[in-house]
Amino acid sequence: MKMQDAKHVVVKGCNQKESIDFNEIFSPVVRHTSIRVLLAFVALFDLELEQLDVKTTFLHGELKEEIYMEQPEGFIVPRKEHFIYRLKKSLYGLKQAPRQWYKRFDSFMIGQGYCGSQFDDCIYFQTFQDGSFIYLLLYVDDMLIASRDKFSIKKLKTQLSNEFEMKELGATKKILGMEFRRDRQAGKLF
Repeated sequence: MKMQDAKHVVVKGCNQKESIDFNEIFSPVVRHTSIRVLLAFVALFDLELEQLDVKTTFLHGELKEEIYMEQPEGFIVPRKEHFIYRLKKSLYGLKQAPRQWYKRFDSFMIGQGYCGSQFDDCIYFQTFQDGSFIYLLLYVDDMLIASRDKFSIKKLKTQLSNEFEMKELGATKKILGMEFRRDRQAGKLF
């Protein structure tokens, strides 16, 4: 089954058994306080603020457990109807899918030279030799990227797009139900 096909399959996670099919399911998300602090930095230091969305987020997680599933309707292989699938990657519906996605993303960001915040597991940042910096905040599949340097933002977007299927949303206007407008001349974000 290919990735594009997998986005149409949902696993019955309610049938999973703890310590057999999964161990840990907790996945952090960025705190609302962290988002507000970033927005204050954006207004105060006149930073660029871009937004991205990861497509098929939970399909990116690598599974550690052995999980098998029957062939789903619409994906049954002729003359092999009795075969089952062994999953190597997460599918929607698996209890550990959010955690495995976060672990994969965290590993990717650290591998790209970003540091994680000691105060919020979903904040990543990098400081450059010239003193400039870039921040990325992650809320499940939504990302905010802030930096003064447009080139740094573009580079990070390219890195992310090379690893994950992304949807660029451009300059941030709304996230998590919060809408805002920006008055750059007045240095305000409201």
